[in-house]
Amino acid sequence: MGLGESSRSDHLTEISAREAFDAYEAVRHRLPETTPSEVSLRKAATLEEIADEFDVFLLDAFGVLNIGDTAIPGTPERVRSLKAAGKRVLVVSNAASVPHEALLEKYARLGYDFAPQDVITSRATLLGELNGQSKLHWGLMATPGDGLRDLEGLQVSYLEDDPKPYETVDGFLMIGSAVWTETRQAMLETALLKRPRPVMVGNPDIVAPREYGFSKEPGLFAHRLADRTGIAPQFFGKPFGNIYDLAFRRLGHTDKSRVLMVGDSLHTDIVGARNAGIVSALISGFGFFAGHDVEAAIKKAKIVPDFVVNRP
Repeated sequence: MGLGESSRSDHLTEISAREAFDAYEAVRHRLPETTPSEVSLRKAATLEEIADEFDVFLLDAFGVLNIGDTAIPGTPERVRSLKAAGKRVLVVSNAASVPHEALLEKYARLGYDFAPQDVITSRATLLGELNGQSKLHWGLMATPGDGLRDLEGLQVSYLEDDPKPYETVDGFLMIGSAVWTETRQAMLETALLKRPRPVMVGNPDIVAPREYGFSKEPGLFAHRLADRTGIAPQFFGKPFGNIYDLAFRRLGHTDKSRVLMVGDSLHTDIVGARNAGIVSALISGFGFFAGHDVEAAIKKAKIVPDFVVNRP
């Protein structure tokens, strides 16, 4: 699962792991298709056990690098050891509301040392699509306190409690849901029913693991409005191919059989990796499946990673 972005919201209740799993299953028709894996599932305690098989590691953030604002114990050291062994390590995250510079600052506080070009986000993927569309006026689902760095070239109005922007903008950008409310969701759906417009989603995640449980993320609200309005949102980030295309452009020529995607979510990280034609590892001891029966979930979803790894 990708990086959810901001602080806990008092406006929205949390969601359980089972509810999140069921929510992802309910929207499978909007996710990239996957075929059953013919390889045998392998297990490992840590990434160190399988590191020799790969040259490139693509790491999800929430559930792999950190839970909320806390680094997963031992993972900063693991990243350093992989780099010391000559491995290329990139972050591939559905972080949309956090500006790139602020995200790098956060990782540094948590003990990680990533070069700016080695952090690939759904925010950057979305902005690549919006390049050259500065004349359009966008309604922005985001937290004002997170700021508009990276978005300066766009004409945006925050979607808050004033109904006017919902009625007048040319389209909608859904990048952060920390202060989103049911009232705002209803206004957005009503505005789209009255006048359909493009909806672009910078974070397809339905949930993100936090210290207190799971938070609701923009993907949850995007799928809800799709169900209620019939408008198909355009998603940027895992499991969709656009973020992997950006990652491979950064990597240059690479043997995909030597690339490992490491994540904690079947429906985003593992589906995305399979769709991109790379090997996948599901983290079972932290994030989405911490404390849950991961093998039962794999069997139910029929989404099979190449590896199940207890911890990074």
